[in-house]
Amino acid sequence: MEKFKNYINGQWVDAVSGKTFKNISPANQEDIIGEFAFSEQVDVDNAVAAAKAAFETWRLVPAPKRGDLLRKAGDIFNRRKKELARIMTREMGKPTFETEGDVQEAIDTAYYAASETRRLFGNTVPSEMENKMNLSFRVPIGVVGVITAWNFPIAVPSWKILPALAAGNTIVFKPSKDAPHSGVIFAEIMEEAGFPKGVFNVLLGTGSMGDMIVNHPDVKVVGFTGSTEIGCKIAEVCGRLNKRVSLEMGGKNAQIVMEDANLELALEGVLWGAFGTTGQRCTATSRLIVHKDVYDKFLKMLKERTEKLKIGDGLQAGTEMGPVIHMKSLENCERIVKVAVGEGGKLITGGKRCSEPALQKGCFFQPTIIADVDEKHTIFNEEIFGPVLCVAKADSFEHAIFLQNHCEYGLSGSIYTKDVNRAWVAAREIQTGICYINAPTIGAEAHMPFGGVKGTGNGHREGGWTAFDIFTEWKTVYFDYSDKLQRAQIDNY
Repeated sequence: MEKFKNYINGQWVDAVSGKTFKNISPANQEDIIGEFAFSEQVDVDNAVAAAKAAFETWRLVPAPKRGDLLRKAGDIFNRRKKELARIMTREMGKPTFETEGDVQEAIDTAYYAASETRRLFGNTVPSEMENKMNLSFRVPIGVVGVITAWNFPIAVPSWKILPALAAGNTIVFKPSKDAPHSGVIFAEIMEEAGFPKGVFNVLLGTGSMGDMIVNHPDVKVVGFTGSTEIGCKIAEVCGRLNKRVSLEMGGKNAQIVMEDANLELALEGVLWGAFGTTGQRCTATSRLIVHKDVYDKFLKMLKERTEKLKIGDGLQAGTEMGPVIHMKSLENCERIVKVAVGEGGKLITGGKRCSEPALQKGCFFQPTIIADVDEKHTIFNEEIFGPVLCVAKADSFEHAIFLQNHCEYGLSGSIYTKDVNRAWVAAREIQTGICYINAPTIGAEAHMPFGGVKGTGNGHREGGWTAFDIFTEWKTVYFDYSDKLQRAQIDNY
């Protein structure tokens, strides 16, 4: 069995304890991908120490030169795209056409972050005093702890890691225990790109190691993607320790279909939004809100198309939907279906584990639709992270917006309509960080801000230019060349 090590200070090393854990493919529970280093406190200490030492030289490297290395990393991601996609599919399940897109997101982010190293703009402004100039500019913060989920094991880490490096910070990265191999490959690519020792470090292990990173006194910034429950606990720790923290947490995203919508287009949108990545996206379409005038018609269309989806191993050609990540997730899908039906929801299709012999060794759940729910149902409010879609009927445009916003989460929202006026009102009124018009709730672009409101985030945005607000501090400089004392904040008028 292949063994995989931590990457600390430019070296591939075992966990000090020698402990390991196994990573198992969700498509075949008998397929053991390998043994991975099980990191503990001493490993965290070693990685953080390496990152802290490297920061003192890395922060002084001219930003465009840091960009050169990021560009090289993007080139390597591109060269290894298909190989990495297959590795990702094996360990987390989604079809290779999706994992190739995952890698492409990292490629795009690498090139974008590299370009921004020539645009880390500050401000130069006039002073209220003679012979004096005021300016402000960005400075890196220090060691950044990056903790991410398994569903986008290359794309999401890239959103944090690459802008943080561009800004002059150093990294301690903990990939998910369910997708550690992707984290190893990420380190291989950064090593080949030529990042100096200690600038980028990878620690393999379980959630407890994430706590060690968050609590470490020399970790100055934490970037987290995961559940709202864990994110809020991290926020509490970072608040107490006065650390900057960026949280990208849960979602319960809704697609609205109005009576004037292009129903075929809306159908393609909800199929992709609800069942792409097996519904295991923070932006997945988990709620469908359909105007009463087209409700029955659209529900029939959706049922027919959903039942034609090809389910199977993501490594097999033609697969449209892969497994859920593990047995616990499979059991959770069963649970929420039972709860939904018990509360009066109507099971339209699915609702069970896949029974086909070829799927028996994996964690496969049927794409599921539960109709006739409303804002009072558990399934309408609880994040599921699986291929389970609930459908609610809207009496009007206003009612649809009400249903959309009746949720503790606020990541992504979508509306399908041909009425431009209603589209603009929806863009204003939908309480999400991301809003799509005539498009599904999924599909972020690397150069645009990504994040949510309410229970989804804490105000920061990954992606685009806004990512640098997480990973830099502002320094203000007053440059006085008057050769005399000038007193600010004194009434001189």
